[in-house]
Amino acid sequence: MHQRTLGATGPAVSALGLGAMGMSGAYGEADRAESLATVRAALDAGVTLIDTGDFYATGHNELLLAEALRGRARDSYQLSVKFGMLSAPGPAFIGQDCRPEAVKNFLAYSLTRLGTDYIDVYRPARLDPAVPIEETVGAVKEMIDAGYVRHLGLSEVDAATIRRAHAVQPVADLQIEYSLISRAVETEVLPVLRELGIGMTAYGVLSRGLISGHWTAGHRAGPGDMRGHSPRFAAENVGHNLSVVDALRRVADAKGCTVAQLAIAWVAARGEDIVPLVGARTRQRLTEALPALEVDLTTADLAAIEEAVPRGAARGDRYPAAFMSGLGVGN
Repeated sequence: MHQRTLGATGPAVSALGLGAMGMSGAYGEADRAESLATVRAALDAGVTLIDTGDFYATGHNELLLAEALRGRARDSYQLSVKFGMLSAPGPAFIGQDCRPEAVKNFLAYSLTRLGTDYIDVYRPARLDPAVPIEETVGAVKEMIDAGYVRHLGLSEVDAATIRRAHAVQPVADLQIEYSLISRAVETEVLPVLRELGIGMTAYGVLSRGLISGHWTAGHRAGPGDMRGHSPRFAAENVGHNLSVVDALRRVADAKGCTVAQLAIAWVAARGEDIVPLVGARTRQRLTEALPALEVDLTTADLAAIEEAVPRGAARGDRYPAAFMSGLGVGN
């Protein structure tokens, strides 16, 4: 497994990371045994970066990872943890809390659930409009100084917020959605990251399966699957979006790889400072994703991909309207 470094100050991690959210019900019921086996298979394959959030199924995901990681040397993997989202039974998101007191409280619970003494990269999941980012980052800095956190990360914030946070504590990486059909970061955010020496962990590289090559016309999201509320999967948009995938498939076929591998490889090829996260819930999907790092995209390949999927090709926002206002960038 190749390695990449998260920015100028962050850790060296595997060039492909594993996003664990889908193992805790985000896309419908997941098979617990298969989830555990997938995490372990990822580690065995050399994947070291594992991303979670303390609010993923209200702690379920952290407990799952603790079980999967038991017996592994702590320095053989890196944990990226998001915090700050509030949940009510149901479950339902009911707001954000990134006050310094809350930061430390969330961290204490995460350390216990994960069964670890420290978090490698700790980050607010979203910008809390009621709390200056300097206060939130200041609390993380205190936890870094105390040894409970190794590096500061950010998630889904704009360029101005990145600058403000970085002035308080060096930011290792920004976690943000980046894929062939979600490219808003290229305008302002990515240039600022590179100016400041900050890395990127790119989630949604397969757009929640939409551009994986496995979502088909007529397929419907099942109970508990967040894609049932996603504009890009809505009936009025999904047909068009799958036609974009068909165009990408022709490029993948010519390259001798799968659509998913091509989409992951494209993100990885955007720069050595970018680490794609794949949300594989099964060993089968993980096995498909891993060879993406070996797909060498030539200038001609990149031009063919751009022609097949030009910027702005997708229809529909990447989140429901109620969530779009909390994002630092759009589509």
